[in-house]
Amino acid sequence: MRRINFSSLQNAVTKLEKSTTAFAELFSAGPNTNLEQLNNLLYQSERKLLGDGLPRRPWYKHTIYAPGFYTGYGVKTLPGVREAIEQRNFVEAQQQIEIVSKTIEAFNQQVEAANKILMMK
Repeated sequence: MRRINFSSLQNAVTKLEKSTTAFAELFSAGPNTNLEQLNNLLYQSERKLLGDGLPRRPWYKHTIYAPGFYTGYGVKTLPGVREAIEQRNFVEAQQQIEIVSKTIEAFNQQVEAANKILMMK
């Protein structure tokens, strides 16, 4: 069995956890005069979680969740990664880990931008 390296995904999630914790603290600190700017940014944030499409299903763009390839409409989290592992396609799994890591990093940049807006008060 080939080893799969999850470190890029773990690092991306760790950074996102820190950013979202900071966001929660900044948001709960009180009113902000930049709410329209913040709302516009947050409204567009989930788009950062879209990729070019899942293997064998390019019409599903979301890298975090999608209907499973073999489960019909049942949802799979990290579908590109999970399904590649389930199929024992470890090369594809590693590729999907890198794709998901980059999309989480892009989403994290949105959260960081929101944090900067909240710091402006």
